[in-house]
Amino acid sequence: MDTDLNLLRLFLAVAEGGNFRAAADRLGVTRSAVSQGIRRLEDGLGIALVQRSTRSVRLTEAGERLLGQIAAPLNLVASALEDAASVGEPRGLLRVAVTSIAERFLSGPLISDFLQTHPGITLDVTVTDAPSDIVAAGFDAGVRLGEVIEQDMVAIALTGPQREVVVASPGYVAEHGVPTHPGELSRHRCIGWRPAPEAAPYRWEFAEGGRAFDVTVSPQLTTNDMLLMVRTALSGGGITFGMEETFAPYIARGELVTMLDEYLPPFPGFFLYFPSRHNPPAKLRALIDHIRAHTPAADG
Repeated sequence: MDTDLNLLRLFLAVAEGGNFRAAADRLGVTRSAVSQGIRRLEDGLGIALVQRSTRSVRLTEAGERLLGQIAAPLNLVASALEDAASVGEPRGLLRVAVTSIAERFLSGPLISDFLQTHPGITLDVTVTDAPSDIVAAGFDAGVRLGEVIEQDMVAIALTGPQREVVVASPGYVAEHGVPTHPGELSRHRCIGWRPAPEAAPYRWEFAEGGRAFDVTVSPQLTTNDMLLMVRTALSGGGITFGMEETFAPYIARGELVTMLDEYLPPFPGFFLYFPSRHNPPAKLRALIDHIRAHTPAADG
């Protein structure tokens, strides 16, 4: 059967956006046009692809199967068309999913310099800590810690090795003291982080004598907002745990102090990663080249 490829693009936008309004905004059409397009696609296939509600849509089993089969090919075709239209200067929409703790990427200068160098590229950065398939979600690339990147992805180093640190304010330390071993953290007021409401708080991971181990803390405050975590620690609200880069400015100014450093060895840092393909689109190649030129760790 012949199917209008624009309807498949519309279906992909609905699946990625989670509702008709988000898909309409992304494609620059009306919500009614999206709804009618999905209906035409379903009528042509003879099967329901989405279950509609007032605020959102959910894919049916058939819709999930279709999404899994068309997402990568459609995104590849879109990139190929953009690449063909880019004569000399790379252009087009470049979508990147970035973890909230990738300070090196999100701090500003790297992005600002990239946009100034490539005015034809529109960069869409989604900050998310939810695990996702960047291909199925329609992203061109992602930024994550190396240890959680799938083996079939190409990865370009964005930073050197990273460390996590345990920090608190000098005021908290003066009042409550400093733990001498991670096992003592359970007796302290802790501030935890979680990526999403339904997720468990992030584990506090340490190493001793070459052996990695976790410490179970019961945070008095748990949040998915890194800034709230930092602010609470700065005001003496407790001990918290996270990437050294996140806390570095406050440590340098003496507003936070580290502890238990001997139990926190370095590990592989952040990488830009993307699907393996022989010829990535020009807009993605531009970002890869920019990172390699501006990041000493990315020359491998």
